[in-house]
Amino acid sequence: MAHTVEWQVHLHLFEDEGTTKARAVVETGANSVVGNGLARCNPNDRDIPEIGDELAAGRAMRDIAQQLLGEAQRDIESVNAPAQQGAGEPWPM
Repeated sequence: MAHTVEWQVHLHLFEDEGTTKARAVVETGANSVVGNGLARCNPNDRDIPEIGDELAAGRAMRDIAQQLLGEAQRDIESVNAPAQQGAGEPWPM
């Protein structure tokens, strides 16, 4: 059974007084998942905006990843899928 979908990812970055904020939105077609991330520049460090962008964006995407994995786990459990073979453990995430 072939299955192909396309999800849209929007990543918004904002900088405000040494703090970079990221908001990532994944549009699945059925719903939206929103993740947030922050990065702060240490006052003793050189201000390199690209590093703040990378950290904040990565953290926002990690937030989304954790939400999606949690949703997948709940979906697996809702269809009474057996746990990992013989281990009595949830599906590996």
